[in-house]
Amino acid sequence: MSSTITVTDGELQEIFDRLARYLPANLERVEPPPSNCGSHSIYGVRYSFQPFTGREDRPKEPAGFWHDPKLAYPHLDREAGRPEADKDEYTLRDKARFFLSKVYDQAAVEWQKAAHVAELQTVVKDTEARWKALREANRVLDAAYSYLRTPAAAGEWAAAVSRLVDAQDAYLAAAVRFDERAREIAEVHSKHRGGYLRDTQALEAAGYPGAMHWTIACESDYGKNRFGEYAPTTTAGQAQALIGEQEDHLLRVVRLTGVTVG
Repeated sequence: MSSTITVTDGELQEIFDRLARYLPANLERVEPPPSNCGSHSIYGVRYSFQPFTGREDRPKEPAGFWHDPKLAYPHLDREAGRPEADKDEYTLRDKARFFLSKVYDQAAVEWQKAAHVAELQTVVKDTEARWKALREANRVLDAAYSYLRTPAAAGEWAAAVSRLVDAQDAYLAAAVRFDERAREIAEVHSKHRGGYLRDTQALEAAGYPGAMHWTIACESDYGKNRFGEYAPTTTAGQAQALIGEQEDHLLRVVRLTGVTVG
């Protein structure tokens, strides 16, 4: 249909009278674009819905609505043994089917937003607590590593290094534990990729504004590769990289000094 097609106020009322039985149950309001001498563009109509939960079935056009005598194509009138209507009637039916399609297109958009949010609310669980535990483990690791650079560490080198190893293990474990949740979140994001909410928008709508700070990689990045390494986009991969850097530095220190850290 041409983008120049318009409907009058009377046609719009007739169209939605014909569509009433086929419209989504939670459709609240239809707002046509501004009127120009009593006519509206067939495009630009806005539809408002009662909120979707995201847990109901995806809204879709009811099957077979085009067999309705007030919406049917000419050939369906002929097949049903009904007399064909005039051109104006079929044009009105075309417009009505167009509107019905657009109503369900918009309903699907709103439903998908709600479904994205609802699925996140199911999987997030204790992610925030795991993130805080990860940040604390990182703080402890930084403190243990920084201590090795102080003169006091030279007097208890083995014990200080042992504490560093413990902190490294704890940090990696916290990262792996956080990634367990992050992977589930990434799977939900992946399912709704190309949708209508950015990942951070969906998490905020789900009630987690602090999630903007979380490290959530792509779904395919989680898990070890064949070399036993985690992807650098994950928190476990970042933990592995940091631990590797620390160990490389310590090996150089030991090789060069044998005892102390400069």
